[in-house]
Formats: sequence, structure tokens, C-alpha cells
Amino acid sequence: MGKLTKNRKLALGKLEEGKSYSLKEASALVKEISTTKFDASVDIDVRLGVDPRKANQMVRGVVSLPHGTGKQTRVLALCTPDKEAEAKEAGADYVGLDEYIDKIKGGWTDIDIIITMPSIMGKIGALGRVLGPRGLMPNPKSGTVTNDIGQAVKEVKQGKIDFKVDKAGIVHTSVGKVSFTPDQIYDNAKEFVSTLIKLKPAAAKGTYMKSVYLSSTMSLGIKVDPKSVEG
Repeated sequence: MGKLTKNRKLALGKLEEGKSYSLKEASALVKEISTTKFDASVDIDVRLGVDPRKANQMVRGVVSLPHGTGKQTRVLALCTPDKEAEAKEAGADYVGLDEYIDKIKGGWTDIDIIITMPSIMGKIGALGRVLGPRGLMPNPKSGTVTNDIGQAVKEVKQGKIDFKVDKAGIVHTSVGKVSFTPDQIYDNAKEFVSTLIKLKPAAAKGTYMKSVYLSSTMSLGIKVDPKSVEG
């Protein structure tokens, strides 16, 4: 086993082995054990009692974090010319159609999210090979395929995120930055977990929320008592 670094020793000293913390406690602790020189992301990992291979147990949704993500989200609006001004006014970083479709075909993916219109999805379908593996494919369920382009761009810029359970039954997302206050981290994490609870599939049996961990980039994971987030 490698030698423990000074920062890791300090972090371990603040966490009790085997202890589950309340979400409130974890939201404060995650700041204390983060030692990166940059403003690290705060992540939450929730293991659900679902079988994602079954369509009736798939958990997918969107949530608007009360305090945003703390990240600069680069938004591409693929829309018709009559919607371009609306998209730009709402804060989209890139706005257009055919020229960006060609850029993506050429391998360009320097964006975090794509918002488009139902009438354009036929053109975008051909980009599945590039966008699919990167999680960039627009989807009506996540609100990224809509005729209300301006509103969709605004919501994403203000902290709306979409999430999906992975093959292992885990949902992972960022709920802020280490520079956030403990209350802001708590509010965002609580909103995310509350949304997950609302999305519990009727077909899911037994314990739904099996484990919850809060961590920051490169930090240790803090075990959160699921009961503290379910109430």
C-alpha cells in the first residue's frame, strides 16, 4: 500500500471509520476534506435498488439545482433561423444549424449540452455515433428537444441537469463546487435526492436507496445515512 500523504491523513482524521453521516454533516465535511488547489466539483453517488436492464426500472430525469452547478455550461442551440435570436438572448454559447451539424460530423464536441427542436431531430439522428457515447444526444425526456428554445437554454444555464442510472444501478452527478457554502451544497443535494425518490419505479422492490456518498474531486467519499435524505 502506498504511503499516506499529509492531506489524506488529515482527511482520514476528520472521518470516523464506518460512520454514516447525515446529509447536513456531509455537506460541511466535504469542504473540510477537500485539499485541491482548484475549485473542485462536489459529487453525489446514489446506489439504487433497481435493475436498469428492465425498462420498467429505468430511472432517468431532470432537476433544477437551487444554487446551480457552479460550472460554466457550454450550450449549443441547433435551431431554425427564426429561433436564433431567442436562443442567443437566453445565453446559448453557440447558435445555428447546418454549419454546426457539419462541425460535429467532423468530430467537434466542445460543448456540454445540445438543445434542439422536434422538427430538426431528423437531421441530428445521423450524429448519434458522435453524440451518443458522449451523452450529448438531445432527448425529449430531458427537456432538450423542445420548441421553447429560449426557456430550455435559460434553465440549463441556471443549473438544470439531467441524469440517468447506469448499468450498475448507480446515479452519479455533480451538485456544486467546494467554494459553495455547506447550506448550498446541502440544498442542491437534497433537491437531487428528492427528485430521485419521486422517480422511484413502481416495479422496484425492497430498499430503493441502498447507499449515498458525497465526495469532491480527488477526495475521499463520505458515507451518508440514506434515512437523513429520505425525510
